Amino acid sequence: MSKEHWDNSFSDKDFVYGKTENAFINSMSYIIPKHSKVGCFAEGEGRNAVYLAKLGHEVTTYDQSSIGLEKTEELASQNNVNVKTVEIDLTKEKVGTDQFDAAVMVFGHVPKKDQKFLIESMIGSVKSGGYIMFEIYSENQLEYQTGGPKSEEMLYDPIDILNWIKDYKCIHFYYGEAERNEGKRHTGLGHVIQVVIKK
Repeated sequence: MSKEHWDNSFSDKDFVYGKTENAFINSMSYIIPKHSKVGCFAEGEGRNAVYLAKLGHEVTTYDQSSIGLEKTEELASQNNVNVKTVEIDLTKEKVGTDQFDAAVMVFGHVPKKDQKFLIESMIGSVKSGGYIMFEIYSENQLEYQTGGPKSEEMLYDPIDILNWIKDYKCIHFYYGEAERNEGKRHTGLGHVIQVVIKK
């Protein structure tokens, strides 16, 4: 989806996915060592980035929407934390390698042809021994109609994910239902893929 799409999406006066961190990131954040450098990919309005900054991490967020990044800075200010924001098209540019202790992505949906590039960029940004965690909607999400893209082309296949992470230590992998109530856009039971790997 284009920068224009996400700028329009985030121009809503409300935080469309809410201001509270994703439940999966909340449940797994304990694994990130204290005072880590963390990269948040396709982070939108910043709810997960601000949560991680409040835990004491040094956080950099990446998104193609300048409106989303402005809202990230607004949310960080409301919570008295600092978050570095970087405007980037993650389907075209890779993030610098070996710079983070952990990387996080929540519902970062891109076309199938770009998914491997995005996941590899996220893994590549993390130093050896660091952690990568993400939650995304599976192709089955179309049956639920509780959020996420309306096209299978923008959703993830668990077999693809397993192939892309097979060279790393898998700490957590889940493919199934999860209840997500996040702002206006994620409303109820959905079908997700969750991953935590150690590089």
